[in-house]
Amino acid sequence: QVQVVESGGGLVQAGGSLRLSCAASGSIFSIMGWYRQAPGKQRELVATVTDIGITRYADSVKGRFAVSRDNAKNTVYLQMNSLKPEDTAVYYCNARTDWGRDNWGQGTQVTVSS
Repeated sequence: QVQVVESGGGLVQAGGSLRLSCAASGSIFSIMGWYRQAPGKQRELVATVTDIGITRYADSVKGRFAVSRDNAKNTVYLQMNSLKPEDTAVYYCNARTDWGRDNWGQGTQVTVSS
């Protein structure tokens, strides 16, 4: 059974930093990463990383966020710096198996105050 468990998140002032962690188990995951959903908006990609370290970022977070992965632990991290109020959202971890099945975490709230 696949499990995806997130940790981190919280309330931070604009310009501050937060780090999210996500541990997945129960399968082999080719791609792991983060998506977010703000109130009234669709879920959007934030950043992903493959099992060989290829990363992908949304334009809105390039230069501020960094995604990394520990393959031995099936864990993905999101370091978020220079946070802005528009980064406020529920952040979801995604772990995609080799055959393309998506597995989602429960979500963690990130709130950036101005």
